[in-house]
Amino acid sequence: MDKRRSDTRERIRTVAMELFGERGYEKTSLREIADRLGVTKAALYYHFRTKEDIVVSLSEDLRRGVDDIVEWARAEPPGRARSEQIVLRYGALLHGLGRSMMRFWAENQPAFRDLGIGTGLRYEFRELADLIAGPEAPPLAVFHARQALLTISWSLSMMGDLDLDDAQGNAAATRLALDILARL
Repeated sequence: MDKRRSDTRERIRTVAMELFGERGYEKTSLREIADRLGVTKAALYYHFRTKEDIVVSLSEDLRRGVDDIVEWARAEPPGRARSEQIVLRYGALLHGLGRSMMRFWAENQPAFRDLGIGTGLRYEFRELADLIAGPEAPPLAVFHARQALLTISWSLSMMGDLDLDDAQGNAAATRLALDILARL
């Protein structure tokens, strides 16, 4: 039963992201999400009471994934290998969440601000960059670490109009991010 419930929640989240991408977050209603899924609004309510709940659940996935990377990185010695692994794990995390999710985050900053999600994610992003750069790194090293992470993030949110599949975009972004790390 838990597997089926989990699959349904994932379908709801996927369809919501599709609709948010097509119509915009503010212009999408729960009724439209339910209609696209072919379920009643009451069935949708069983899983998510509001569209904000859908967005929060997706941001929690990202937060948990980043927390896992941070926990892993703290247990590893600083250095090039750890920095590269952080970038690779961050890329895998974002790639797993998908292009539509990242594009939604990039295009709907007011929704994230209103839900109080953005601040926490910015802090975690900076923590990852600090772990890449290493302890007591000069500002330029932290800048490069942040740029490496942004290369991954922006490749998913801003390159959707290019004729590249997700795997191609992820591979290219990862190569660029690792090239940036070579400057540390």
